[in-house]
Amino acid sequence: MKATDSIVFPRIGSNSVNRTLLAAMTNKQSNEDGTLSSEEIKWLVRRAKGGFGITTTAAANVTETGRGWDGEMGVWGDHQLPGLTNMANQLGETETISLVQIFHGGMRAPRELNGVQPISASKNTEAGMNGEYTREMAEGEINSMIESFTQAALRCEKAGFHGVELHGAHSYLICQFLGAITNRREDGWGGDIYARSRFLREIIESIREATSSNFLIAVRISPIIEKAGIYLEDSLELVRILCDMDIDMLHISCWDVFQPVEGDENGPSLTKRFSEVIPKNIPLISTGAVWDSKDAQWLMDEGADIVGVARVAIGHPNWPNKLIDENYQPQRPPFSVEHLESVDLSPVFIEYMKRWRNFVLQ
Repeated sequence: MKATDSIVFPRIGSNSVNRTLLAAMTNKQSNEDGTLSSEEIKWLVRRAKGGFGITTTAAANVTETGRGWDGEMGVWGDHQLPGLTNMANQLGETETISLVQIFHGGMRAPRELNGVQPISASKNTEAGMNGEYTREMAEGEINSMIESFTQAALRCEKAGFHGVELHGAHSYLICQFLGAITNRREDGWGGDIYARSRFLREIIESIREATSSNFLIAVRISPIIEKAGIYLEDSLELVRILCDMDIDMLHISCWDVFQPVEGDENGPSLTKRFSEVIPKNIPLISTGAVWDSKDAQWLMDEGADIVGVARVAIGHPNWPNKLIDENYQPQRPPFSVEHLESVDLSPVFIEYMKRWRNFVLQ
């Protein structure tokens, strides 16, 4: 199996052009009201034209008061539909499968940005939140949040996207419900991993019931976040639970797919461990630090059905089309401002990437 091979998606009745995925990336190019800017549409469509089999938008918030950063894409209101439709239409003119990543910041949604006390599964605080604790969500608020995710997915379908990716990784709200440290509830929304996954499971069920039969649902999780109480064995069990549901893809966010598991450095990779528990009918996406053709092939040999990338696609929008060369080694950072401008990064996005060490020549 190679990254250049196609993969069948029965729900949408078609194949992907290859097994590459553009992972969701923060780029801060949306407008203040969450509507898409022309710069954000241009940047994403350029990558789809570059050959990505699946193209994922930046994380898009399902409520106005759950934003995690300035310039964040939104899917919480109908005023955002024209921009979403424009993006979906342009992506639809390529061969890519389009997904909107939907999420809520939870304890990572600061008051100074949203004007309200942040919420979470339990009372928590987060570094950088000026020491403010979150408020534990009441039962009615949890049900309302599930509906917000559902309405967001419906907007994405109405706009013309193929599906959504539920962002259950990186310590945002869904992840906060999954973590044994961030979720210390003693009601039906907390307990063992099955109970802690109830929030995510009910979002999946609600979206599946509300959307059409050919709408894709992908789920992204973090295999290990110790500070949140996300541990490997629970994550493997979570995958077993989710794969019994009506989902289409399972995405593990590894940060570095080559990094061994702490305490078991000589054991299998994270990708290999998850590939051994996920059924063959649900594609496994693995993402983190893949750069060249040999990296992509190694990841597929470890069991990934789809290779996800982020940073390499910023500098090389046509990365997937180059993988036919098994010795392809794209230039690594730092990139010049002129180069990033030439591959359709706006000044705002370039300024954001300057925060990443040694990514932009300064």
